[in-house]
Amino acid sequence: MTRHIVCAVKELPAGQRRMLSVRGREIVVFNQGGEFFALLNKCPHEGGRLGCGKLVGLVESSEPGTYRYSRRGELLKCPWHGWEFDIRTGQSWCDPSKIKTKIYPVAIEAGTELTQGPYVLEKFDVAIEQDYLVIEV
Repeated sequence: MTRHIVCAVKELPAGQRRMLSVRGREIVVFNQGGEFFALLNKCPHEGGRLGCGKLVGLVESSEPGTYRYSRRGELLKCPWHGWEFDIRTGQSWCDPSKIKTKIYPVAIEAGTELTQGPYVLEKFDVAIEQDYLVIEV
């Protein structure tokens, strides 16, 4: 897997998402309350763009007339047919034993760490003063 810089952390505020293309793959990155998640921007059902879907929560019931709403904003609903996917795991809520969408690891790295490496050609002094989101694809 190779690492790809998405954006500065402050450029993706809580509750927002960003779609990007990495090596021919469309990926959507979410900031859910300061936690970052990246998924393939393609529903495994019929290819709908998951990044255009709505983030919802989970409604549970232990008995008729009693409901509990949890996991606010952690389920992504496909805009085409409403299939739901867990943004943490990619697991489908429609057929959890068989269907999931691809997820990608997301990390926050200091800009100063991103500029280090085994570079040989020329050297320029660079100061990076922000943290950036980085995904592995």
